Amino acid sequence: MLGGQLNILTVNLLFSTLIFWMVAKLYLLPKLPRLAPRTVLVPILVLHSFRHLGLMFLAKGATYPGVPEAFARPAAYGDVVAALLALASIPAVVRNASGARSLVWVFNLVGSVDLALAIALATITNAADFMGPAYWIPAFWVPALIVTHGITFQLLRRNWTTAPA
Repeated sequence: MLGGQLNILTVNLLFSTLIFWMVAKLYLLPKLPRLAPRTVLVPILVLHSFRHLGLMFLAKGATYPGVPEAFARPAAYGDVVAALLALASIPAVVRNASGARSLVWVFNLVGSVDLALAIALATITNAADFMGPAYWIPAFWVPALIVTHGITFQLLRRNWTTAPA
C-alpha cells in the first residue's frame, strides 16, 4: 500500500514473478541438475539481451510525461549494461571458454542489482503513475528476468567444468 492505495504495479510484479517461478519449478528446476550450464544459460542470456528495451523509459510515447528521471535514467541505462553483458556472455558460454563462468557472474550480479535498484526507484518515485505503454516491462518482463537471474545463480553455484562441449 502506498498512500493508502493499493499499488497495482507491485501486485502485477509479484503475481507475474510467482507464475514464472511456478513454471520454472515445475518444468526446469527438476531437470537442472542433469543439464549442462550452456543448455540453460544460452536461452537465459538471449532473453536478457533484450533488456535494451528498458530504454523505453526514456522514450516519449512509451511513458507518460513526467516520468521521474531519478527512476527512468538508472533503469534504462542499467538495462542496457545488463543487455551488453548478456550479449558478451553468449559466445563465451557457447564456446565453453575458460572465462565464461566469471563473465556470467558479472552479468548476473550487475543485472540483479539493476533490477533491485529499478524496483526500489520505481517505488520511491511513484514511477508506476507514468509508465504508460512501458508498464508491461515491470509487470511482465521484470518478473521473467528475476526468475532467470535466480536460476542463473543456481547454475553458478554448482560445479562447472570448462571441458570442450
